[in-house]
Amino acid sequence: MRTVLAVDGGNSKTDVALVREDGSVIATGRGGAFQPQSTGVGAAIDVIGDAVRSALGEGVTTPYADHVAAYVAGADLPVEEDALRAEILRRGYGTEATVGNDTFALLRAGASGPAGVAVVCGAGINAVAVSPSGQVARYPALGRLTGDWGGGLGLGEEALWHAVRAEDGRGPASALTSAIREHFGTRTVEEVSLAIHFGELPYGRLNELVPVLMAVAARGDGVARSLVARMAEEVVVLAVVALRRLDLLAVPMEVVLGGGVLTARDPLMSELLERGFAERAPQAKPIVADVAPIMGAALLGLDALDATEEARARLRAHFHAAT
Repeated sequence: MRTVLAVDGGNSKTDVALVREDGSVIATGRGGAFQPQSTGVGAAIDVIGDAVRSALGEGVTTPYADHVAAYVAGADLPVEEDALRAEILRRGYGTEATVGNDTFALLRAGASGPAGVAVVCGAGINAVAVSPSGQVARYPALGRLTGDWGGGLGLGEEALWHAVRAEDGRGPASALTSAIREHFGTRTVEEVSLAIHFGELPYGRLNELVPVLMAVAARGDGVARSLVARMAEEVVVLAVVALRRLDLLAVPMEVVLGGGVLTARDPLMSELLERGFAERAPQAKPIVADVAPIMGAALLGLDALDATEEARARLRAHFHAAT
């Protein structure tokens, strides 16, 4: 029986699952962050190997599976997908391999079938749409260079920016100032900025300000609410434009929402998203993902093997039971 090594590589962790063609899960494992754009392709593929060894033991040898289905952060352009796929095959992780962006795994995990839209809002933000005929609409997703705004880091930056300006008088007063001081245990917000500047505070910790921002917005702070509103607008815009590109705005389509910013189900964010989709894409059906994207990567791997619907159902049952 053929096997699939499914990979969901994200900015904070990398999950793997070894799955038989009949949908049964042999083992799962977890490794570190998958960041080929900052660490290089080789180091990123090392992370997959580490995750496999965490699942199967240090003595495991290649090939790990017949087919590798790797859906990972940093695979934003075809040239990046090709480089990652070539390295996976060069190392013999599998005899065949498919590499795609992690938004494809989110879509396959959360939607009832292969078609639909997925918007991920974790540390960064991205979206993809797949039509019933298999056409794809996607974005480069390289941050501000390609018109992106938001995600956890982006929201953290914006919250800090507004808090600094509120503190020194350049901007309107905001409860973000006291909330950020309290969160980091500093006397001023400026101290937080300086700590980041001098490397005393990791830049990635700005992600921690997302729940702080949401809490301040829930208490009615105008500045914080404006940031949440803009984030909701960006999520809706990504989905609507992707649907428009595929001429699917008038067709009932599922929109899978994933990543920590959206799966937190903040009431204000949820209300704004519901309103935005109702106004601009009334046929869209937003769904907050309740299963890890690794299931989607595994399903895409089974799709590549042309596995049976029974196999797909067995796989879904395993991951839903583990949720």
